[in-house]
Amino acid sequence: MAKYFDVHPENPQRRTIGQVAEIVRAGGLIVYPTDSCFALGCALGNRDGLDRIRSIRQLDERHHFTLMCEDFAQLGHFVRVDNAVFRAVKAATPGSYTFILPATKEAPRRLLHPKKKTVGVRIPDHVVAQALLAELGEPLLSSTLLLPHEDKPLTQGWEIKEQLDHVVDAVIDSGDCGTEPTTVIDFSGREPEIVRLGAGDPSRFE
Repeated sequence: MAKYFDVHPENPQRRTIGQVAEIVRAGGLIVYPTDSCFALGCALGNRDGLDRIRSIRQLDERHHFTLMCEDFAQLGHFVRVDNAVFRAVKAATPGSYTFILPATKEAPRRLLHPKKKTVGVRIPDHVVAQALLAELGEPLLSSTLLLPHEDKPLTQGWEIKEQLDHVVDAVIDSGDCGTEPTTVIDFSGREPEIVRLGAGDPSRFE
């Protein structure tokens, strides 16, 4: 049964954030709010957590997982970013964008696209997500909480707890989550490609 944490949207309780971080460190799979929508998350080295996300969302091997990063210093540890791309990404973060970029050797290989060797990264503009990332000191392996055969993500923490009670270990609810997935931009080719339209304005990359 999943633990349910009700946290303040602007001043998340440090003790609660610490408890959630311990669940992640212990190999747990969590649901947490972001500026786009709720996301599934686990520790980078959590192979079982990765498999559980694949199972919940019914994802194949070609799916781009996202490294949810606290800041640019952390993001740059896992992806290669040239000067032109750096400027474009920097101008749009933090925010509701996921960027697909060539991975560095530090990025876990099992997260990479099997052919392109790319990985998704983002920096959320959300107080609770940022507090959790700061407490963890490393990115969360993440994926949008979009269930199979559903057009839109779940937007209510209590509803998520009800539906995923036996397949996740914790649900964080701050009552202020976004309702759309991120806009996904692929920077691995010669020109940026908009892979998915979502909460972030794509016009800056067109």
